[in-house]
Amino acid sequence: MKKLGTIVGWLIFFTLVALSIWRWEINGYGMFVWIAMAIGMSIIRAPHTKKNAQNTVVSQTAASQEKVLLALVGLGGTFIPIIHLATGFLSFANYQLPAWSAAVGAALIIPGLYLFWRSHADLGRNWSVTTEIHNEQTLITNGIYSRIRHPMYSAIWLGFLAQPLLIHNWIAGFGGPVAFAIMYFMRVPYEEAMMKEKFGTEYEAYMQRSGRLFPG
Repeated sequence: MKKLGTIVGWLIFFTLVALSIWRWEINGYGMFVWIAMAIGMSIIRAPHTKKNAQNTVVSQTAASQEKVLLALVGLGGTFIPIIHLATGFLSFANYQLPAWSAAVGAALIIPGLYLFWRSHADLGRNWSVTTEIHNEQTLITNGIYSRIRHPMYSAIWLGFLAQPLLIHNWIAGFGGPVAFAIMYFMRVPYEEAMMKEKFGTEYEAYMQRSGRLFPG
């Protein structure tokens, strides 16, 4: 049933993508960059989601709150933008930017996609959508994580900061960054507290030599 739901979800998404492309003259070139980012991130994450579903979770933090935060990011970062691009239902909140804004957005997204891929690759089985500890959890401090504690958040920030440059609408463009900002500032403190509880002084020492979003 879950697999069927995933297939139906992707069919709906690509139908909306087709409708968005049909309206490309209204949506502008930035739409293509935004769609490429959304699909690219999904492709990068898909194999890790499937593989890590086999992990045995031993503890989870703020489970109910996590569901709300993830739903909020999905709504503001994907659902509202693609519905708007496909239908124009939020056109009353449109604004205009120069054509080169799409290039600036792409310049943010390219390193963002690399960071997104690299952080998943370096975490391996230690990555999860929610804040949880599994039975074989290890502390990763090599690769991209040697100087940055949350490079995946850095990558997502780059994507969401690009969104208003690619989707010229006050609601569809800024919904993603606002929703992710709420999630980020609420989630990171208890995520790091969970890691300190699990790894103790090892994680505290790691915090001293690394930065949250930028190299420490």
